[in-house]
Amino acid sequence: QVQLVESGGGLVQPGGSLRLSCAASESIFSGNAVGWYRQAPGKQRELVATIASGGSTNYADSVKGRFTISRDNAKNTVYLQMNSLKPEDTAVYYCKVAARRPWGITDYWGQGTQVTVSS
Repeated sequence: QVQLVESGGGLVQPGGSLRLSCAASESIFSGNAVGWYRQAPGKQRELVATIASGGSTNYADSVKGRFTISRDNAKNTVYLQMNSLKPEDTAVYYCKVAARRPWGITDYWGQGTQVTVSS
């Protein structure tokens, strides 16, 4: 069973930065699309950023110009660099990989890491 482990969350002041990491237990990111999602209290989980197998990226309008998603397939790790953080970025952040398997596409999720932006 593939395991994804997020890390790098914490408490940061508005305007600060954090880098989240998502490490996989096996080589699952190569050739598959990976996304970062977040869920704030009382709200639905929303897509933050994605990176395709070829490296193209997409971002939610709310984070464009502030967040950057990247991948290091050799380290089985995907990153989310978050700059100019705002209180509304406070949420639990999750990574997800849509993995092509012999039986079809299977989504694997991490357990999440808390990001709190507050003064």
